[in-house]
Amino acid sequence: MSDIRDIRMQVMWNRLISVVEEQAMTLLRTAFSTSVREAGDLSAGVFNPRGEMLAQAVTGTPGHVNTMAEAVGHFMAAIPRDQMHPGDTYVTNDPWHGTGHLHDVTMVSPSFLGDELVGFFACTAHVVDVGGRGFGADGKSVYEEGILVPIMKFIDRGVVNRDLIHILRANVRQPNQLVGDFYSLASCNEVGHRRLLDMMSEIGLTSLDALGEFIFTRTREAALERLRALPKGTWANELTSDGYDDPVRLVAAVTIADDGVHIDCTGTSPVSRWGINVPISYTKAYAAYGFKCIVAPDIPNNSALLQLVHVTSPVNILNAERPAPVSLRHVIGHLVPDLVLGALTKALPGQILAEGAGSLWNFHMSFRPVAGKTGRHAEVLMFNSGGMGARPGLDGLSATAFPSGVQTMPVEATEQTGPVVVWRKELRPDSGGDGACRGGLGQIIEIEAAAGHEFDFSAMLDRTRHAPRGRDGGQDGAVGIARLDDGTRLRPKGWQFVPAGRRLILELPGGGGHGDPAKRSAEQRALDRLRGYVTVDAK
Repeated sequence: MSDIRDIRMQVMWNRLISVVEEQAMTLLRTAFSTSVREAGDLSAGVFNPRGEMLAQAVTGTPGHVNTMAEAVGHFMAAIPRDQMHPGDTYVTNDPWHGTGHLHDVTMVSPSFLGDELVGFFACTAHVVDVGGRGFGADGKSVYEEGILVPIMKFIDRGVVNRDLIHILRANVRQPNQLVGDFYSLASCNEVGHRRLLDMMSEIGLTSLDALGEFIFTRTREAALERLRALPKGTWANELTSDGYDDPVRLVAAVTIADDGVHIDCTGTSPVSRWGINVPISYTKAYAAYGFKCIVAPDIPNNSALLQLVHVTSPVNILNAERPAPVSLRHVIGHLVPDLVLGALTKALPGQILAEGAGSLWNFHMSFRPVAGKTGRHAEVLMFNSGGMGARPGLDGLSATAFPSGVQTMPVEATEQTGPVVVWRKELRPDSGGDGACRGGLGQIIEIEAAAGHEFDFSAMLDRTRHAPRGRDGGQDGAVGIARLDDGTRLRPKGWQFVPAGRRLILELPGGGGHGDPAKRSAEQRALDRLRGYVTVDAK
């Protein structure tokens, strides 16, 4: 009988994952911001009444999912149980209680079966504008970076908080877009709630306790089995980011034990005066993800798995405290998996992929008509990806967002959002590091304002001075370049001006190679040249 019970539990677990996947797809279909509906920069999950994540949607990013898993506890601390009611939805974009910066809006909704609280649904989405300086690294504190919504009720027993809506509208550049995204997030949780009640009614469940115990027990046992098979000890790694004015040193010491993993970031550069700092929750999110990619890629992500990875750090750029500016926390945070993987390669030689572009090359453009002309004002956000590092036995993936997993926004969708023309978007030849396996290629992107317009450009770029490193004899990938079509070099971070008639050209970094280049076969090299990936063979 125990076998039949286990099968039933596994079926219900799969059903629960399908519930949160439909929850996420609702957000994807209804969002107003292109960062959500086109790039999938979101997360969705279901939690038990104790605030422990039972299941996450596959659609979404590790940074959002794993920080959201911690954020629900903050919501429960801020809103007592006796103030939670059916029809409620709670909201925040507090970087230290949510998912790391003001542009991420997190909503949590209690799920009631009758009068009994059976769980919570949570979702997060990156919105295009939250006011302030706009999306960029130039703020000197979080107070400059936009409007901060503390944990509060967005919907109270089915009634929308109109005062919050009015405040939002008065503080952002595109109020309809932001308010639309708020309603989209709330709808996302409502769909999850309805599907959960349908599931519980169909199966005859009155609580998720037994299913939750099954999920956590199976997850913990599977993860501990993987841990016991690993070598034990401590291994360290360092990685250098471009930073803003000065390079940033990232350090991690990874300790593997039978009962968990400890990652210590002592030695990392101090808190920056620019908006590239990372709240510790976001560092934890990507440190855990980097470890999971190697040790437990096939084990579903939930609280039981996340509890096995412990991250500590003194106050520094990977553990920035309020009110540090954190708008671009992803630029540094997306390098954390490569930082952790670099330590793991010393424990598991020959099994770890090379470094890749890491950070998204996303940028915000603020368009306006030139003086004396009529035209459109628009805020346009684009997400783009460089190349992944080569893997043992496989070439790196080109123009692929690792570790975030977000999609590149289609050119057609981008051009609909503002007076922008994308003249070129193609793979960048020779950008992948040579090796037995070649690093993935970056992209070349060429952008101009439509006739009669100019724009300011907020750069959020990295790997322009410090290339993704090859592994096990593989060569480094190419660094990225940001410039105008007249040759003017642009800074990798900060707001800059692109005059009318000038084109912005971005050459994204490629991934590092893996293994001795001498071991790459003549057939593979011929295919590289035929496809245009390589124009000149390595010497």
